[in-house]
Amino acid sequence: MTRGGSTARAAGIVTLVVAGLLGSAYVLGRSLVPDQPPPHSAGATTSADGPRYADQPSIGEPNAAPTTGAAPRNSAGPTATGPAEAGQDGTGRDAGGDNLFGAHATTGTPRLALTFDDGPDPRYTPQVLALLREYDVRATFCVVGENAQNHPDLVQSIVEAGHTLCNHSWHHDVGLGARSPDAIRSDLLRTNAAIRAAVPNAPIVWYRQPGGAWTYPVVSVARQLGMTPLHWSVDPSDWELPGATKITATVVGQAQPGSVVLLHDAGGDRQGTVEALRRILPDLTARFELEALPTDPT
Repeated sequence: MTRGGSTARAAGIVTLVVAGLLGSAYVLGRSLVPDQPPPHSAGATTSADGPRYADQPSIGEPNAAPTTGAAPRNSAGPTATGPAEAGQDGTGRDAGGDNLFGAHATTGTPRLALTFDDGPDPRYTPQVLALLREYDVRATFCVVGENAQNHPDLVQSIVEAGHTLCNHSWHHDVGLGARSPDAIRSDLLRTNAAIRAAVPNAPIVWYRQPGGAWTYPVVSVARQLGMTPLHWSVDPSDWELPGATKITATVVGQAQPGSVVLLHDAGGDRQGTVEALRRILPDLTARFELEALPTDPT
């Protein structure tokens, strides 16, 4: 072999070795750089229908989540079936494994209760009140504190019509149950204060955790403040805007004695719920006695 050939071969070997070393260094360097997390969306949305509550995560601490054991809105059990199917007892604990920490999921009587969340709302709450008045039905309104503060006249209309009030947190905070007891207490007291600014003497004896995300601390604080935790047994998921026909079919099909029906009069476009209520009320009033939840629960 000639000297020129040996030199070329040696240069080729050196080139391969250098390339290999550079490749190894690149791989090592990449392994030391942490993966970039995907961008996080805030979740809070607004629209012409006002703030959307039913589908938003916790406000203030976007990464907060309910602690282990919380029952989310769309979990199996009481949100998907009636009390007989889910095996619920009067305390809200069901045989399917969901622990509601003592929250009531039924009325405990043969009577049926309609409940409306996230209001009051100046567009939809008056329509709901008018339909309830037409059928002489009393219901329970789980109001959001900031909405009670912004629309005290509607809170007054709810009480004057004989309906029951329920605390639904200040800003529909799904992660509230994961916070400290002091933070939970402050939120619930702030909401009660806004309600009582509108209706000073109205009893507030029920509390509903947004998203159904129950934890022991939120149940405990609510009870310490004299409020009974309130869940539900019929959920047509009207906050997902399935349309009046589907909302009607779910409520009419699943309603049975003792049911607590979850509907919404705010938190987004609720016209489908209003139209469904127009169809639901003739059926339910023909089959059941409807009641506002009592202001002195035991």
